[in-house]
This record gives sequence, C-alpha cells and structure tokens, in this order.
Amino acid sequence: MSISKEEIMHIAELSDLKISDNEIEKYKKDISEILKLANEVNNVNTDGMDETIGANQKCNAFRKDEVKNSNKREILMQNAPSKEDGMFKIPKMSL
Repeated sequence: MSISKEEIMHIAELSDLKISDNEIEKYKKDISEILKLANEVNNVNTDGMDETIGANQKCNAFRKDEVKNSNKREILMQNAPSKEDGMFKIPKMSL
C-alpha cells in the first residue's frame, strides 16, 4: 500500500510538524512499510481461533502482599557500574 506526498503533508500538518522534501520521501517509504505490515496482520486467517483478552482465563489474579527478607545485595550490586558504601553511585544531576 502506498501513500501520497499530499497525505504525508496532511499528516505533518495535523501533527504540527514541519518536514522537508527529503523527509517526505523517507516518511512515504516508512509509512508504506507500516501500512503493508498492518495489511498483512489484517489478512491473517483466524478461523477456528477463540477470541481472548489474555493468555489465560484468570481474572484479577493478585498475589498476597508479603514482606520477604532478601539478602541479595551483593548479587544486585554486581550490576552497578559504580558503587560506594554498598550503594549505587550515580552522577550528580544539575537542573
């Protein structure tokens, strides 16, 4: 499925985007690929498949909220690129 330059310009206008002629060609290609993929998904044969919202039939399956002791600090700290006094060390943020 292809999309025209005018449609790209209309979408850009609706989105309040200013795009160049070079970008229009890129967007035409990208949106055409997206529409092609969406069309393939729409044409998938789903005959004989049950409609479902989730992967199982459970509804509001909540776990009990329990406090657990965890002594995995050393394991977690292995992921830290920088650490100090048993804590993650991060760069100071300036606003």
